[in-house]
Amino acid sequence: MDKRDFAFGRMNYILLGIGMLVVVLGFILMGGGSSTTEAYNPDIFSARRIKVAPVVCLVGFLSMIYAVVYKPKEKKENQAE
Repeated sequence: MDKRDFAFGRMNYILLGIGMLVVVLGFILMGGGSSTTEAYNPDIFSARRIKVAPVVCLVGFLSMIYAVVYKPKEKKENQAE
């Protein structure tokens, strides 16, 4: 089977996997305890949950977009000629 039959190359899948892991990490950073009707938890407004985690998710999504549009450089077959 020729390499040109596939929509993505190996590097595209690696970059997609890394992007997905970064997005999952961002969602994990957003997680935590919540406030209830009996007790207020001020940690729901921490900088990690409302600033850092969304930026990490955004970086992950942008890297996944880059992985989709990434095109590896063509190798020249006849370099010696």
